[in-house]
Amino acid sequence: MKIYIARHGQTEWNKQDKICGLTDVELTDEGREQAKELAKSLKDTNIEVIIASPLKRAVETAGYISEAINIPVITDERLIEQNFGIFEGTYRKGQDFLNNKRNFACRYPGGESMMQVAQRTYSLLDEIRDKYAGKDVLLVCHGGVARVMRTYFLDVTNEEFFNYSMNNASYEAFEI
Repeated sequence: MKIYIARHGQTEWNKQDKICGLTDVELTDEGREQAKELAKSLKDTNIEVIIASPLKRAVETAGYISEAINIPVITDERLIEQNFGIFEGTYRKGQDFLNNKRNFACRYPGGESMMQVAQRTYSLLDEIRDKYAGKDVLLVCHGGVARVMRTYFLDVTNEEFFNYSMNNASYEAFEI
């Protein structure tokens, strides 16, 4: 069984280096092209299930993949991006945000902690292992969620976790 974790295509907020958690922004034209390329790169896989975050940017990205491999998209709230609270829409490299990002167990003020994201995404991954045993599954989600879910499969240091970033419309595959 393989789990593929893919990040949605580019959004306007990605272009502007803004923190985008729960804000439901759409893909840019470039993001749509990236999603189409991602779909092409996944066309010859054995993916049998596609599960996406219900946010527009992930659903649209998953839609291109769905068309390419002729599998419907299921949405799951547990794949929604992290709630970044007061940092939503602010500059991604702002010092206050980066300081908070290093504190995995602390909630972003008005939002959620990375540990909370791990709880909801790990429970989804556990469920997928049971429900879709032996099938290859694609999860289409967001950068922060992808970073957290990666730790389900790999041991990483705090520094590696902090610095990891998945590019728009890219993916990683993990054997279970």
